[in-house]
Order: sequence, then C-alpha cells, then structure tokens
Amino acid sequence: MATSSIIDLRKLLTERFPQKAFPPAGRLVTGLRILDETLDGGLSKGAITELSSGCANAGTATLIAALLQRACRERYFVALIDGRDSFDPQSVGGTILPHLLWVRCRQAVAAIRASDLLLRDGNFPLVILDLVLNPADETRKIPSANWYRLQRLVEPAPTAFLVLTRRSMISSAQWKLSLENRWTLSQLDWAVEDLQAQLKFRLQRAQPNKWRGEEEMARVG
Repeated sequence: MATSSIIDLRKLLTERFPQKAFPPAGRLVTGLRILDETLDGGLSKGAITELSSGCANAGTATLIAALLQRACRERYFVALIDGRDSFDPQSVGGTILPHLLWVRCRQAVAAIRASDLLLRDGNFPLVILDLVLNPADETRKIPSANWYRLQRLVEPAPTAFLVLTRRSMISSAQWKLSLENRWTLSQLDWAVEDLQAQLKFRLQRAQPNKWRGEEEMARVG
C-alpha cells in the first residue's frame, strides 16, 4: 500500500471514528462475567490476548456479538479484522454497526497487514483479529516475528488486541485462553443472551507483564 494511501486511510479513520482519551494501562471490561473474571477484570490494554477454539462452532461468533453489544452500550468503537470474510453483520443488529469498523479480508496475510495498520493508528479501544476460519496452511505461514511486531505496536497503545485462532500459535501473547463450547443445532435457536451466558473459557497462560519486563531489562543491560 502506498504511503499516500495509508495517510488517507488514517485521516478517514480519525474523521469517522473520533475517540476520547483512554488510559494506556488497565482493562477493557467485556461484560461477560466469566471472561472478565478469568482475565482479572477484562481484556488487557497494551497486550495480545489469544483465544483459540478447536472447532468452527465453538462460539466465537457469539463472543464477537457480545463484545460489539458492550461497545455499543459504552459508546466506543471496535475494529474487527475478518480474516476469512465470514462475519454476518445482520447477526448483531443495525444499531451496533455504527460502532464497528469491519475490515474484510480473504487471506491471513492481508489480515496481519490490516492489524499492523490499525494498531499503529491507536484509535480503537478494542481490535479483534478473527483467523478462526482461515486454513491451517495459511496461519502456519505467519512468521513469529509478525506477532512480536504486533505486540510491540500494541504495548504503548490504549488498545486491547484480541486474536481468535483455531489453534494456539502466538508465542508473544500475554494471555492465552481456549473456548470450550461446541454449539448444537438446537442451541442455535436460543436467545443471544442465553448463548452468551453459556460461553466457557479456560485459561492456558497468564503473563501480562512478561514482555514489558524483558524489554526493560534489555534497556538496563
């Protein structure tokens, strides 16, 4: 992407999604009690949180809808980077969409580039990267250096960066969780609130200060 195009896109983001100042530290409350409790109060700002799910019907769409509903109630904006162009905007209702920037991608490499741009922009309290439906051969080709670069970008930002994957693969993620659900056909007829209440999360790793600490030691050394 040419430099002029990036500048134009940043201007467009600033005009369409004006933001009040958010503190760079702390948590972004999701409104899902079990998830907030698991994460000690919510998604960490300035950090990558990876949430992996072993199957396509584990409930990631339900989770995204819940996060968008919270953003609408609290009047802030969310960037959703859709790695496989699979998001259904009709599933969340029209009132929520004004609070959403939906970046539609077809391949993982394009989704990583979009994440890089949006994390540099710093205008969104929450950036979601959804790679759940991207083929495994695509996600395996993402170099580890890309994830470390995204971690460095989000560290100084007032942004929580949530990455949804089919399998755990981000070594630089400070928080690693798995989504333990497997929706049945009968559950698809449930009310959205009932589905959200049934979401189950398992904490795999919690080290929110690890990479900052390593960076400080490197400076001292």
